[in-house]
Amino acid sequence: VQLQASGGGLVQLGGSLTLSCAASGRTFSRGAMGWFRQAPGLEREFVAAFRWDANMKYYADSVKGRSTIFRDNAKNTVYLQMNSLKPEDTAVYYCAARTVWAIDYWNSKQYGYWGQGTQVTVSS
Repeated sequence: VQLQASGGGLVQLGGSLTLSCAASGRTFSRGAMGWFRQAPGLEREFVAAFRWDANMKYYADSVKGRSTIFRDNAKNTVYLQMNSLKPEDTAVYYCAARTVWAIDYWNSKQYGYWGQGTQVTVSS
């Protein structure tokens, strides 16, 4: 099983980016795929999650209203569109997947599959 993340880069304050996470080797139809991020010196934090079977979306307060997580079933891929980016959004973003859904969608320890990180840098 592999999660391939892409789409990071350097963007100016107020700009937009769309990250993608393509899963191969299995589907997560009873679980979820999501995004976490880690800034230097800080712990990894939850950003957004997509519950596959219920088509439901969950966001951290820090990105709510500025971000949209969505999927492409045919490509087994989850995307994270981020708008109105701020310098505090600068971090390495990781996609993750869990095989079973549970209410603790924010808990990184419950995600058994991780992609490589993709750097997002917001310049002011």
